[in-house]
Amino acid sequence: MHSWILITVMALCTMMIRFMPFLLFQKKTPEAILYLGNVLPYCAMAMLVVYCLKDVRFNTFSGFLPELIAVVIVVVTYKWKHSTALSILSGTIAYMLLIQNVFIK
Repeated sequence: MHSWILITVMALCTMMIRFMPFLLFQKKTPEAILYLGNVLPYCAMAMLVVYCLKDVRFNTFSGFLPELIAVVIVVVTYKWKHSTALSILSGTIAYMLLIQNVFIK
């Protein structure tokens, strides 16, 4: 019974958080919220790129070449297909194949 109560409370809290913007902004969405909706996805992607590439070392080819190849694959795939999921998946697969089979550290 305790588990069911916990699951119910978590579900209700999640639903409340998801429905609250629709209840608060029924008439007109404020300009600040619209601006953040346009800007934040790009900021999040830039932050992820910086986080992923923060430990790149340029003293050997195996320190930066797999990352560089994966980034190029992500950019080219995105420009080609305009699919975020496909570009991230292809870059991740390429990077993992490179570090496990080609650039073994």
